[in-house]
Amino acid sequence: MTATPAGFTADDLRHMRRALELARSALYRTSPNPRVGCVLVRDGVVLGEGATQAAGQDHAEVQAVRQAWARGHTLRGATAYVTLEPCAHHGRTPPCADLLAAQGVARVVAALADPNPLVAGKGLQRLQQAGVQVQTGLCADEAREINIGFLTRMQRGTPWVRLKVAASLDGITALPNGVSQWITGEAARADGHHWRARACAVLTGVGTVRADDPQLTVRAVDTPRQPIRIVVDSRLELPHQARLLHDTASPLWLVHALPAEQAAPRLAALRAAAAPGLELDAIALPPDPDKPGKTDLRALLKALGERGINELHCEAGEKLNGSLLRAGVVDELLLYLAPMLLGQGAGLAALGPFARLDDALRLRWHTIDRIGDDVRLLLRLSSSAPDVLPCSPD
Repeated sequence: MTATPAGFTADDLRHMRRALELARSALYRTSPNPRVGCVLVRDGVVLGEGATQAAGQDHAEVQAVRQAWARGHTLRGATAYVTLEPCAHHGRTPPCADLLAAQGVARVVAALADPNPLVAGKGLQRLQQAGVQVQTGLCADEAREINIGFLTRMQRGTPWVRLKVAASLDGITALPNGVSQWITGEAARADGHHWRARACAVLTGVGTVRADDPQLTVRAVDTPRQPIRIVVDSRLELPHQARLLHDTASPLWLVHALPAEQAAPRLAALRAAAAPGLELDAIALPPDPDKPGKTDLRALLKALGERGINELHCEAGEKLNGSLLRAGVVDELLLYLAPMLLGQGAGLAALGPFARLDDALRLRWHTIDRIGDDVRLLLRLSSSAPDVLPCSPD
């Protein structure tokens, strides 16, 4: 077994791993808040544990403290293991740093400091000022992966963008006649729904809506929250019969680049065609300066960051995939490859043609996994976050 990280004990490592498990249990429900786990321990006994609930409800620390109380424990002299720095601001809930200090917790081990400007070290500082011993960095890389979208939005103001593609071994995503269901198997499709479920929003283009009439909802896994659905529709030409307009499972945002006077009647017609109760919103953006009539994708990512989107899951066709990659807004590629050769048809992304190999878009291997009969590849762009390092693996 790899040695315990310097400054920590084997018990510290064990309890932080449990906190990470709790954080992962909140993967589908906390948006736009981070997923956090907390374990409270004294003299080797777990007093309470918790995970972040839906936005506006209990944070992980509150859940853990309440569980300890319910078990009849006090917390004086305890250690709190948390996967993210306890908050220090009054939002929808009071500061968790103050809660831990008031309960007499003696030590806090946080995997990561919180880059949220409202926190940004203030939680740890308040704990230290209250006489609490503070340590950070244990299992930081694993904790970062769980909250990679939230951390990205806090640090650069835009979501973490994941581009999902299902293809044959030779990179074909649809036959020349448009047929694409189903290239990959049932297990890979279900796995794709797990990635949808963890995202704040799922994005596609109006061309994909015309071709496939997708729902963009999570169906293969249980989830307490459906991601927001976003369609890049520069001219607001979404078909009125599209299933997206008639499914009220989650809000639908239409992204366009039309002047207000042109957009207004088209939006009115779409709202009239939509199912009653659908939350239909429009995001008006300036046209792409390099492609008149097309949406500025960099401006879109900034707008989505301002709206609290942490992870953006993209499932589109080769044209929009190519545009997203060329715009430099994609952080990782989630690629499912089926063991078949299709020869001709739509590709992964409309890129190039390149005259030199040096012009190619370079990616880094992150993970490679077998999913049923297919292979799942997770690749990251060179500018994206570093590969995760295991927390002292066996």
